[in-house]
Amino acid sequence: MTFARSETFRSIGQILAADVLPALYRARKLPLRISCLGVASYDASNTANSFDRVIPLGEYPSPEDAIQAAALRLSRGDICTEPDSFPYFQPRIMLIQDRDQRLVLAGEIRAGIILWQQPVASDAEARRIVTEASRLRGTAFRTSDPGDVGRLRYRAAALEARLVDPFWRETSAELLHLPQAA
Repeated sequence: MTFARSETFRSIGQILAADVLPALYRARKLPLRISCLGVASYDASNTANSFDRVIPLGEYPSPEDAIQAAALRLSRGDICTEPDSFPYFQPRIMLIQDRDQRLVLAGEIRAGIILWQQPVASDAEARRIVTEASRLRGTAFRTSDPGDVGRLRYRAAALEARLVDPFWRETSAELLHLPQAA
């Protein structure tokens, strides 16, 4: 007499390999840190004196919490509000990174909302993005107009927002497919 394995029964080894070990590995990479990349200046009238700045926004226990907190901070205008912060700060890209500074998710900021970027699907796609971003940065290096330099560097950074670490790609892609609460 032979028994067919039930589809609902899983061995302890399968449970450990599929559920427990990945969860433990993921927990080692938490908390997640949110940062905002933007253009800062002390004077709103002169773009030549502006510079890129990364503003840390806090740590969160999960990708879902980090996404919600980033959107909330942006909607409240609570990005660069410390007493010693810059009087003029234009947020450009929101970043979520793990404990090891690996990119979990990133998004462009437009019209006061975060447009989270779909992570790359493969290493080949990541190489194409790195090549294009490098080309844009090289063009920016050769350009003399400060406005053009900033725009080219921003386009390169926006492309690089898709360069999610391979460990987080599947999680990030799943998060972006979930329906968002209004």
